[in-house]
Amino acid sequence: MRRARSPALPAARQRGVGLIEVLVAVLVLTIGLLGAAALQATALRGNQASYERTQVSILTQSIFDAMRANVAGVTGGAYETSGWVCSPPAAGTLAASDTSRWITNVQAQINPGACGSITCTGRACTVGVRWDDSRPAGGSATQVVQMRAQL
Repeated sequence: MRRARSPALPAARQRGVGLIEVLVAVLVLTIGLLGAAALQATALRGNQASYERTQVSILTQSIFDAMRANVAGVTGGAYETSGWVCSPPAAGTLAASDTSRWITNVQAQINPGACGSITCTGRACTVGVRWDDSRPAGGSATQVVQMRAQL
């Protein structure tokens, strides 16, 4: 028994059609994988930014705890910084030692160029941390987190 040929296309014109279909499928798969990789990179950036903000919150609470342990230093203005402090101050008094340790920890855990500030009015204090969040794959240039506490 003979096979019937397709009347629409002769056999000679169908050569290479399967290869083109495979190439199109590979192209679609490649575009999908690139999209998944871009999504993963964006998720990693967001995760790192979230980690840094969490660490800043923990470090800010640590300086508040140190200040609560030295309320006399707080009311005397020993913890006050004049603007952003980007290098640890010399450790002489308890307040200076606390501030120096805090700035060192912020720079070690967040970013070597991170800066901190402490301002108090009476026993109501505001602690701020500023760091560079720019990355090769994106991110804003400067992040600032400020927390307030009544000591």
